[in-house]
Amino acid sequence: MAARAEGIIKAYGENETQVLALDGVSVDVAEGAFTAIMGPSGSGKSTLMHCLAGLDTVTSGRIWVGDTEITGLKDRKLTKLRRDRIGFIFQAFNLLPTLSALENITLPMDIAGRKPDPEWLDKVLTTVGLADRLKHRPSELSGGQQQRVAVARALAARPDIIFGDEPTGNLDSRAGAEVLGFLRSSVDDLGQTIVMVTHDPVAAAYADRIIFLADGRVVDEMTDPTADRVLDRMRGFDSRGRTS
Repeated sequence: MAARAEGIIKAYGENETQVLALDGVSVDVAEGAFTAIMGPSGSGKSTLMHCLAGLDTVTSGRIWVGDTEITGLKDRKLTKLRRDRIGFIFQAFNLLPTLSALENITLPMDIAGRKPDPEWLDKVLTTVGLADRLKHRPSELSGGQQQRVAVARALAARPDIIFGDEPTGNLDSRAGAEVLGFLRSSVDDLGQTIVMVTHDPVAAAYADRIIFLADGRVVDEMTDPTADRVLDRMRGFDSRGRTS
């Protein structure tokens, strides 16, 4: 497994005001697969991703990235693990405007004092189709191209797992389809492991498997999804996010 969680609880507040964002969640994330996490607003999907990625702590339960348990890991070791083994793609592109596309892609490795593997970097750039845009700054790129830079940045360091939080949320449908196609290719052609939070049935249909959350619990799973099947399943949640 690339990552797994065992009985994790994430609570906010205390006593009568306590809210459980995650209520005893156990999940496995397979290596070399594309996993989507879905659920209505307030279901805990982003909280689950942030906890799996070591961006947030849990109240109780255990989480592993590969064979390393990250619950209880000291801040310095957790920071190093995130830097060396985890990639991130967010809805905001988070590119530095003064750097070229290539400089943005290699920035995390530059900060870590690591040199990119030229062969791997070339393969990543070919996969995401950026070879002719490497000298351009973010302002000279379309939204879809900027997000492709963010995808390439996540892939370039060869992380064990990449987490994407609504990575196509700021893109139009065409640009979003391009980015999702590149994520799919990175799994199929590069052997990458991806976990993506999304509310979009079309985006989720690119995944191998979908985990559905409601009320902070895992309520269903789906393999080999289609957009229509996902939409039908999402209609099973009521307006307050509870499953029916």
